[in-house]
Amino acid sequence: MQGRVLAMENGTEPSQRTQSRAFPLGTLKILISLVVLSVGLLILSFYMTRYFYLQPITVLRSSSSFNPWFGEQSDLSRWITPPSTLMHNMSDEELFWRASFVPEIKQCPYKRVPKVAFMFLTRGPLPLHPLWEKFFEGHKGRYSIYVHSLPDYHPDFPPNSVFYRRQIPSQVVMWGDRSICDAERRLLANALLDLSNERFVLLSESCIPIYGFSIIYQYLVKSRYSFVGSFDDPRPFGRGRYRPDMAPEVNITQWRKGPQWFEVDRKLAIDIIKDTKYYAKFKEFCKPPCYMDEHYIPTMFTVESPDLIANRSVTWVDWSRGGSHPATFGKGDINEAFLKRITEDQKCLHNNQPSSICFLFARKFSPSTLEPLLQFAPSLFGLDQ
Repeated sequence: MQGRVLAMENGTEPSQRTQSRAFPLGTLKILISLVVLSVGLLILSFYMTRYFYLQPITVLRSSSSFNPWFGEQSDLSRWITPPSTLMHNMSDEELFWRASFVPEIKQCPYKRVPKVAFMFLTRGPLPLHPLWEKFFEGHKGRYSIYVHSLPDYHPDFPPNSVFYRRQIPSQVVMWGDRSICDAERRLLANALLDLSNERFVLLSESCIPIYGFSIIYQYLVKSRYSFVGSFDDPRPFGRGRYRPDMAPEVNITQWRKGPQWFEVDRKLAIDIIKDTKYYAKFKEFCKPPCYMDEHYIPTMFTVESPDLIANRSVTWVDWSRGGSHPATFGKGDINEAFLKRITEDQKCLHNNQPSSICFLFARKFSPSTLEPLLQFAPSLFGLDQ
């Protein structure tokens, strides 16, 4: 009775106090349901993860040619195959950086046929392209072609032309401006993206070959030296263009002049596009009457690689008429005697041995010369008819 009174004083019956200490049955059912649901969701998420993530990786691995990050190809084709198109959206800085990649192992682990990159620096059309088409005919796989023109020029070469879609992303070029050197470096960088290109020759729309392809190819590919004209000109048009601010990178005794139309091997091509040391000095201080395209490359190689250049060009020009520019030839100039004069009576060194072949190309030929050149080329230059 006393216990009941105490319970009454606490406001509960003894039976009610006993029930409150036990775990409610409804709450237990809810907790069990939550545990079961959680386990179910965990299992479901595991299978969904396998489906949405692991399955695509398997698919990507079976088609690695589309995505190099998954299951890369087991051969070297993705590294050694040249770009399928020359057009791209890279800036010059990005392009030069990409083109400067150099394999550290020189021995190629695949069969490699060295190619000559023919780089045409033009304003627009290539009026002498039929002659070049004949020159390249039958030699596919041993050459590459790159054309730098004004950006608004759109060539209309047919698909069967060797010049079809060989135009690179170009920018405006002005004579006497450093933009000429920028265009040259742009051509080199695009050509370097093809690992098979071993020699790089700069040409204009007024250039012609004066020998057949096989002779020119063997001459360049087997050469120990690059063909860059470089000489010390004490006159105002040579040393007179030097600026003391270019020291200490370049001093007056190292200042050189040479023709714009060069030919270089792969090593020197990379040296040109990766250079910032000399380019920065020339960009700042070599301005008209200093012309960067006449001094930059000859001077840089005289300082850095004098033993790798032949100190002469392989492109013939005629300065006998006087003036600040070489002679331009028209239709009336082209005859057998004139063309023989270009190729005969030549004496120079090739790989330190006397040679009667010194020039491989010639300029400046106007569009009107195409017809007679096509007439004389087969017999005089050894071009296939």
